[in-house]
Amino acid sequence: MNYGRVYIVRHGNTFDKGDVLRRVGGRTDLPLSTSGQAQAKQLAEAFKGIKFAEAYSSDLKRTRQTAEAILGEQAYALATFLTEIDYGPDEGRPETDVVARIGQAALDLWDTQAIPPKGWHVDPQDLRTAWQACLASCSPHENTLIVTSNGVARFLLDVVDGGAEAPRKLRTGSYGIIGITPKGPVLESWDVRPKA
Repeated sequence: MNYGRVYIVRHGNTFDKGDVLRRVGGRTDLPLSTSGQAQAKQLAEAFKGIKFAEAYSSDLKRTRQTAEAILGEQAYALATFLTEIDYGPDEGRPETDVVARIGQAALDLWDTQAIPPKGWHVDPQDLRTAWQACLASCSPHENTLIVTSNGVARFLLDVVDGGAEAPRKLRTGSYGIIGITPKGPVLESWDVRPKA
């Protein structure tokens, strides 16, 4: 039986090799870096031949540029979905400063269990509810594209069958696939990065 699929894509890189890595969220609207543009092209090649009935991204440059590269010549109206979370006092700070402020243990809890560190502005239950509503609205017979950030994507895993077994991290330029089946949304794959 054919059913719809939701392709969840994390935007491409915003930093290149040698750049100072910073914690960027919803208040930091960076475009794709050179390597991020290359990742977006690789995603477009990987999705060549897939027709998307609907397409969503946040309003940030990095997610919109990634979505536009994937969609290419397809006729679409790119709708706005959840924006990245707000990292509070760590927004825009170098990663070394973030670890110094919150500690590696707090960052590990974020990466493995989606528990936000103190001072970050994120409501996990609101994000889970938003993902549930989004998946419920997706066509059961067509493909949907959603380009987002890792901060937001990690909460999708809590509302799909099979999500508990997947790592929370969705690397830049990677994607996952959710099947919209009669029994509900099912994780088919996660953190797949197209080869260069």
